[in-house]
Amino acid sequence: MTRIFKLLLAQRGLNENFLHPNYAELFDPLLMRDMKVAVGRIEQAKQRGEKIVIHGDYDVDGVTASTLLSEALVDFGCQKPEIILPDRFVDGYGMHTTVIPKIKKMGAKLVITVDCGSGSEEIIAKLEAAGIDTIVTDHHEIPQLPKTAVAVINPKRADETYGSDLAGVGVAFMLARALNMAKNQAKNCDGQEKWWLDLVAIGTICDSMQLTGDNRVLVYWGLKVLAKTRRPGLKELAKCAGIDLAKIDAHAVGFQIGPRLNAAGRMQTANLALHLLLAKDRSEAVVLADKLDELNKERRKTQDAAVTEIGAGVDLAQPVIMAHGAWHEGIVGIIAGRLMEAYQKPAFVFSELEDGIYKGSGRSFGDFSLAAALANFDADKLISGGGHALACGLTIKSDDFSCFEQSVETYYLGLSLKNQQKYLLKKSDIKLQDLSELTVELYDEIEQLAPFGNGNPEPIFEIDAKIKARKILKDKHLSLMITDKDGRTCKLIAFFAPTEWLTSDSSQARMQFTLSKNEWNGMTNIEGILINLEPIGLTENNLEETY
Repeated sequence: MTRIFKLLLAQRGLNENFLHPNYAELFDPLLMRDMKVAVGRIEQAKQRGEKIVIHGDYDVDGVTASTLLSEALVDFGCQKPEIILPDRFVDGYGMHTTVIPKIKKMGAKLVITVDCGSGSEEIIAKLEAAGIDTIVTDHHEIPQLPKTAVAVINPKRADETYGSDLAGVGVAFMLARALNMAKNQAKNCDGQEKWWLDLVAIGTICDSMQLTGDNRVLVYWGLKVLAKTRRPGLKELAKCAGIDLAKIDAHAVGFQIGPRLNAAGRMQTANLALHLLLAKDRSEAVVLADKLDELNKERRKTQDAAVTEIGAGVDLAQPVIMAHGAWHEGIVGIIAGRLMEAYQKPAFVFSELEDGIYKGSGRSFGDFSLAAALANFDADKLISGGGHALACGLTIKSDDFSCFEQSVETYYLGLSLKNQQKYLLKKSDIKLQDLSELTVELYDEIEQLAPFGNGNPEPIFEIDAKIKARKILKDKHLSLMITDKDGRTCKLIAFFAPTEWLTSDSSQARMQFTLSKNEWNGMTNIEGILINLEPIGLTENNLEETY
């Protein structure tokens, strides 16, 4: 084991169990609160031949959870359930009263929620009054335990002893496991349930869950299942994204697969993504995958145009970016996030709807809480709103925009915050003195820490080194050849590099990067993905332009 890898393990408090996740050590789902009750009620529905409705959500977590539970119920012997996904633009998140007549019309006797329902006591009570039972499976905070629900399976329950913070699809999977155990009379039945792990991996990664504990086990094995998935929809979506499923990793899921699935709910309807995941026919999958790919391209084009347009008018003297325009309401959150990262300021972006209504999203970092900023605004002028410290959504009248802008700015300045940009800086794991320890052995060891993500970031290296040569690729990517004091070299590349990196002519810099491996013509070289570049030396005009 290399010195650096030993240091990384010690820094993160990791051991062999982390490097080699054991599926058999997953928490017993039957020990979760209300799980046995839920299994019993579903068994009853099966025996009676009752109609079951799954109520999901429009994001990747909700769609994957809906798909998984639908398949699990059929596998258990229930009738094929109906699935209801809310419309982002009409319904918003979660359950709404409009679903009650839909569920009644379907003739359902049992509703099972996935990725929602913990705060829907009123709707669940109305369903009960109509003779319809509800089982809640969710992972969001519980304002008040829905007392009229038959069962509430949620790791966030105050009386829950289960320790991991699962995604909605993770909770649905725990229910599927419990059903599988009941079906097979608690015998070893890993074989069937593991085929659902491709969905669990996608939903967990895309919902930015901590990739530790059970989540690490689920995603680790889920990526292996995804590499050989049986789902025509995922195979075709991977083709659209240019992904080799045999080499799939968490980054590809989060930045290629996830955005395409999410594009359905952001731009049109989440049912497109649902039908793709459920598709059994390749020809149907091809059509749906192409549609999602086109929607994602449209999303990116619209988003990039908005960021450019807003960026051109950003007043750097203002503490918070505030913008409104005729942008698609499904992507204002992404736009706000991009602006926040680009200008290192909290950002609110509003979509101008009909009838003088602005619907927006906010993104923040550091010590500025968006939830607190909303609470400081005149409640009578807030049509709707809520969220967390770093992300929120809200709806106001266009006439109240200036008032809202002033309120947020006044609140921000009143906090007297300083040096907030430090929260956006990447933290290095290892400071290198030279390039001697960047070996293939080290790269292979670091790969044992994967999958990388929230709670388990990819290790970041830092070095002060001379820039021997630089190359600009396609006017947007930067490739550097750096050298240490002993003449060793390493190639670093930055995709979509900031303008200041492309125009810099510094001969010395402090660089942060993650490791990559380049195999070409039988040769293997360790390279780096550049994530931060800080010039620290004098300019040098005789740098090589090519290498």
